Amino acid sequence: MNVKTRLIAMNFLQFFIWGSWLITIGAYWFQNKQWSGAEFGAIFSTMGIAAIFMPAITGIISDRFVNAEKLYGIMHILGAMVLFCLPLVDNPSTFFWVILLNMIFYMPTLSLSITVAYSALKSNGQDVIKDYPPIRIWGTIGFIAALWVVSLSHNETSANQFYIASAVSLALGIYSFTLPKCPPLFIKTGNKSLVDSLGLNAFALFKQSRFAVFFIFSMLLGAALQLTNAYGDTFIHDFANVDAYKDSLAVRYPAIIMSISQISETLFILAIPFFLRKFGIKYVMLFSMLAWVLRFGLFAYSDPEGGLWMIILSCIIYGMAFDFFNISGSLFVETQADPKIRGSAQGVFMMMVNGFGALFGSFTSGIVIDKYFTYADQSKDWTGIWISFALYALAIAIAFPFLFKYKHNRELEKAISHM
Repeated sequence: MNVKTRLIAMNFLQFFIWGSWLITIGAYWFQNKQWSGAEFGAIFSTMGIAAIFMPAITGIISDRFVNAEKLYGIMHILGAMVLFCLPLVDNPSTFFWVILLNMIFYMPTLSLSITVAYSALKSNGQDVIKDYPPIRIWGTIGFIAALWVVSLSHNETSANQFYIASAVSLALGIYSFTLPKCPPLFIKTGNKSLVDSLGLNAFALFKQSRFAVFFIFSMLLGAALQLTNAYGDTFIHDFANVDAYKDSLAVRYPAIIMSISQISETLFILAIPFFLRKFGIKYVMLFSMLAWVLRFGLFAYSDPEGGLWMIILSCIIYGMAFDFFNISGSLFVETQADPKIRGSAQGVFMMMVNGFGALFGSFTSGIVIDKYFTYADQSKDWTGIWISFALYALAIAIAFPFLFKYKHNRELEKAISHM
């Protein structure tokens, strides 16, 4: 099996695990366990909590002590054990701690998978910017496959979704030990500073204005992603309370409708190399921000019948919104950070997107929705919610080109072409 095929299998299984429960855990929570919404908000924040520190920690470990592919495998095996135990939990407080433990093991695998893939492609003499996006597509396909498996097997409200994720996580953990070796690149020296000794070199990137601004906007865009994950499926489910929509296709199979977002990802990933070379990383990121404005704006005026086309178009636009920032962002880190801290730098990027960004999105949106967009009967003003999210994304898009002082130049083109 060649390197690309092995990395395709890794990406497919990586995101199949997440897709098995990320979008449908809300349905399991509210319709099966029937625990409170406030407690669910805490559950969804575990992704952000874990992502604040775990990707950076595992990045340091992979840079200095343990092969990245081995650490990647260990994380998935431990995650499989936790996922298997999750359905046995019968109270929300314990559920919070167990799901947090699972996220502690899962979140760092997102950046570790990138480190392993980039290292394997470079060692094989291949072009990362050209060859990685088609490989990463299979991660999205894995996410879609998981959504369809869970939805068509009628496990959206069942604990079986966690057993499915557990089995796949165990398989990927074992498979990881067969991946191409990705050894630490940090070279020990006699005179080491405290920062060097602790492996905190990547945080020095904040001293560079372009990295500092990049990481801040990574956090802000991470919040936008969290808004989609937390409320997209619930938004469609809520139409079941309206007689005119309760029997519509979208309400009966919301996970499948939402999977259009991931199908769109596969198309936009293929377009990334062209857009990067044509417009540069800065404008590709800006396109992502404008896509978030459209994503939320279309949701604001949609419904499962006459407005179904808006839901579908919003899901299609999601591909650009998600991919153009996440993939181009990881390439920006890869090409601009010192190779000796590649794992740590990717960990910091993931920390800002899925850690601080997710927490900011979870807590802020919860407060805003409860205070301004929740009626006395606890129903939601979804039009107001999505418009407020769209205005948030628009403010980010307007500020970004003025604050991110970085141009698509010959130095970057040369760095990318030699990867």
